[in-house]
Amino acid sequence: MKKTRRAVLKTLAASAFLPAFASAQPAPPTIRLAMIEGLSGGNANGGEAVYRNLVWAVERVNQRGGVRTRDGQRLLELDRHDSKGTIEEALSALRSAVDRGARVILQGNSSAVAAALIDAIERHNEREPDKRVVFLNYSAVDPILTNEKCSFWHFRFDAHADMRMAALMSVLKDDASVKSVYLMNPDYSFGQAVQREAKRQLALQRPDVKVAAEELHPLLKIKDFAPYAAKIQASGADAVITGNFSSDLTLLVKAAREAGFDGRFYTFYGNALGAPAAMGEAGIGKVVAVADWLPNVPAKQSEDFYRSFRARYPKPADDYVHMRMQLVIEALAQAIEKAGTAEAVPLANALENVDVRFAGWVGRMRAADHQFQQPLVVGLMDRQGTPGVQFDVEGSGYGFRVIRQFPPTKVEMPHSCRMVRPT
Repeated sequence: MKKTRRAVLKTLAASAFLPAFASAQPAPPTIRLAMIEGLSGGNANGGEAVYRNLVWAVERVNQRGGVRTRDGQRLLELDRHDSKGTIEEALSALRSAVDRGARVILQGNSSAVAAALIDAIERHNEREPDKRVVFLNYSAVDPILTNEKCSFWHFRFDAHADMRMAALMSVLKDDASVKSVYLMNPDYSFGQAVQREAKRQLALQRPDVKVAAEELHPLLKIKDFAPYAAKIQASGADAVITGNFSSDLTLLVKAAREAGFDGRFYTFYGNALGAPAAMGEAGIGKVVAVADWLPNVPAKQSEDFYRSFRARYPKPADDYVHMRMQLVIEALAQAIEKAGTAEAVPLANALENVDVRFAGWVGRMRAADHQFQQPLVVGLMDRQGTPGVQFDVEGSGYGFRVIRQFPPTKVEMPHSCRMVRPT
């Protein structure tokens, strides 16, 4: 009798909760984003910097409740996959990400990897329409990716190499001290694109400037740039134009200074990832960098944005913020809400027309080729505390003073994309 009574009481107690359980609705699943990036190998610090930026951007969206969809509010979830900086590992990571439910792929720190991902995603989306993905590219800047290789599934949020070169060249063309230049770039698709465009734009804007020499070198494999520096010095060049980054850039600048080279470096990434600290005094007044944004942009909203990033990541070594990576996630959130879903086709259609405003910065996607149109800035390296250099980079004591700003219309360029959209 006691056993039966206990069982009845247990059943009644459980039944008291049934209405609450029955009425509760399970939360919609998260929208999975997969970052595929080199998190080990020669540019691992670049991969980690990207991850911190994307984490911060995703946190901001989730803190305001996520994104509105037809199925209710949904949070974003960011997974990371280490490509080790190779195409093979990136393609393997893509398969793994799709299997885990990711429908948004993010990558950028290699144009060669980006090109391979575009091809793989085209094939995958055709074979498996129920698992289609979109590809958001935040850094791979080979112009071909939104020209000959443009894809309905691929969206580039960084200015491509020709756009960046146009901004740099607008500064170089006014530098009367430059009579000859040395072209120094990594030997792969991006570096080759920089080399070609530098020559083309020099011929248009400074036909009086001689190309003293051209050099393509192995990517992230050289430990001693002294032989290259000696050639730069011997060439008589007044400036170096380079798309180099990471150790390739810092070792090159230091070696050139040690060799006695006193010209300027016109760079794509001179403000990035340990470069100012490694270059030190050698870079003051000599290293010019083009970027989508710099911490010393003279605007209150920009300053507040940078301070908030430093509050999130206070360690000096973590101090490398990308405005464009915040715009990537803001654009994605806007597009998901417009589409009402994260399904690839309606999401891609919505991404084609995103127009985002964040921290005083603006950007819009050009539907014809999926090339994001945004402002660019050019900065000159100097000591922190000098006029225009309120903030340094990574605690180095050196930062970049903004010397030129360009609205999107001034760096927009024509394209040769022939977009094929799904039927």
